[in-house]
Amino acid sequence: MTRTQHFSTNNQSIAYEVAGHGPPLLLLHGFPQTRAMWRPMTPALADRFTVVTADLRGYGDSSRPATMPEMSFRCMAQDMVDLMDHLGHTQFHAVGHDRGARTAHRMALDHPQVVQSLIVMDIVPTEYLLTNMTTEIARAYYHWLFLAQPYPFPETMIGHDPDAYFERCLLGFGKARLSDFDADLLAIYRTAWRDPDCIRAMCHDYRAALDIDWADDQADLKRRVACPTLVLYGKDGAMAQLLDVPGTWADRLSDMSHAAIDGGHFFPDQSPEATSDAIIRFFT
Repeated sequence: MTRTQHFSTNNQSIAYEVAGHGPPLLLLHGFPQTRAMWRPMTPALADRFTVVTADLRGYGDSSRPATMPEMSFRCMAQDMVDLMDHLGHTQFHAVGHDRGARTAHRMALDHPQVVQSLIVMDIVPTEYLLTNMTTEIARAYYHWLFLAQPYPFPETMIGHDPDAYFERCLLGFGKARLSDFDADLLAIYRTAWRDPDCIRAMCHDYRAALDIDWADDQADLKRRVACPTLVLYGKDGAMAQLLDVPGTWADRLSDMSHAAIDGGHFFPDQSPEATSDAIIRFFT
């Protein structure tokens, strides 16, 4: 197992690990997970890349911001650009799942000179999702609206039984069972999400999506991500069932390819080998 390290930037402490040798590759997790989600894939990727896995601010072993504006995707993206620069990588490939994918998308818009190529996993653009929130999308992704309610309402409700709530999230976005998730990784996730400060930060993440990120994305509607981008999504996930996932990205990416992977929203956990193979094929 690689050693956990910490890097301080923007008044935050970012936890990260580094493995392998080769072109730099940044992997960003989503909600409600941590950087540990990439561990089943790291050995295969580390044969070809210098793999950096990091906890987003508010998650895992990183610090937990106390205020909502500190959890915007722009702030998260800046953390990761600073971290990679600290490690000597002025350019790198970026992969993100869920909130990590939204962070990576914002990074590619704000720092086009840094992100050489990009993979986003099982998301549609933040602006698209919020602007086109249908009844079906709201039913499947109700947590966007629940977690964004004013402090401390969702924190209080979740705090009564964090495992029950967050495990339901793992199972609720399409074709997943708890047995799809590695038991050791689940233990790591539970340790993080049982922390009241982590719960608050994750709620702030979703509050920021409505109050900050939506407007940031609306301001950039005429801009396209310039680097080559792969859109991966779970074949059986809620996104794929409700939306034409590649179609939502078509006017936002200059050089797009796309593919579906067996599984639901958490297809990296359900199909780690297929996911790592797709990453390697795209970046090499």
